[in-house]
Amino acid sequence: MENQVQLFLDEGAVAAVVQIRWPGGEWSRAYGVRDLESRTQAQPTDRVAVASVTKTMTAIAVLKLVDDHLIGLDDPVNDVIPGFTSTLKPPGPITVRQLLSHTSGMPEVNDALPKDADIRSVFSQTLTMERGLKLAGTLPWTSASVGSFKYSNTNYLALGLLVQTLRHKPYVQVMQEEVFDPLGLRHTSLDHVDPHEAGLLHGYVTLRGERIDTTDIPFADGSPAGGAVSTMEDLNLLMAGLFQGRAVSAASLHEMKTSPGFSPYGLGLWEHADGCSKESRHEGLGAFDDYQTVAVSSGDGQYQAAMTVTTPPMPTGLEDPSTQDKRDLLHGQIESTLNEALDRICKPAS
Repeated sequence: MENQVQLFLDEGAVAAVVQIRWPGGEWSRAYGVRDLESRTQAQPTDRVAVASVTKTMTAIAVLKLVDDHLIGLDDPVNDVIPGFTSTLKPPGPITVRQLLSHTSGMPEVNDALPKDADIRSVFSQTLTMERGLKLAGTLPWTSASVGSFKYSNTNYLALGLLVQTLRHKPYVQVMQEEVFDPLGLRHTSLDHVDPHEAGLLHGYVTLRGERIDTTDIPFADGSPAGGAVSTMEDLNLLMAGLFQGRAVSAASLHEMKTSPGFSPYGLGLWEHADGCSKESRHEGLGAFDDYQTVAVSSGDGQYQAAMTVTTPPMPTGLEDPSTQDKRDLLHGQIESTLNEALDRICKPAS
């Protein structure tokens, strides 16, 4: 583990924070620095934007709607989510399950954003759920795309509106009351972060060779698709609470673990092989230009591992498309490192 993390740093990563939990034990470490200005040593308790790991959190809130009989997994949302039909013009009935599993065929909101290499103008304003649906509505949504796996952040923007509508409360408030507080996520929030906050990992990209601190970008604030800021301890508490049965009903957890069959993706969770059990591990995966985050749990909730790496400062994919391959490689290496660590410490199922 430590040798692999050192390789990340040698290749330019600013920081790496990891926590591994097993029955009766826990191991946490931080490497590198919080930011490249003060060069303060990173700490295991530091907070970071966790991108699409947020989707796992949102999925829990949605499954709690199902558990409370406010909507069914296979109920259509067209007339439930405000503006869904008029804004997005879906080609037919779209269900809660299809949104959760990325099988709705819904257009990706990011494809509707300006393709300007200077991301500051686009990312300086928050992509609200309503605005996101309007942008995605400018792209075609064909009936042929419905039913196949197509990862789209717009699905989770719509789910955030569903949660907000059926709970009659703001999405952020529901997440605090229904997910963060019950699972003990004391350091997780969906609010805009103060870049001067102590214990915050700063992210970076470069633009035409100039390094830019991207920590203070409000684009994803409050987003059900990628707006959470958290710690590795909280991500492990999230996964432990979910897979130990303390977040949703047993029936809903089974549905979350089950892929519709088109990809290794269930309802808000990715699937990964478990070296100690016939049952799969499950993951929340988060990738921004400036951070790469992976949270893994065994299917029984006994083992967790989470790591975030502050990506080496480099151009966005809009300025240099080849940099996306580097980010994808780093993300895959983090995922492999965590799963190999769990393979070494877990006990084979009897």
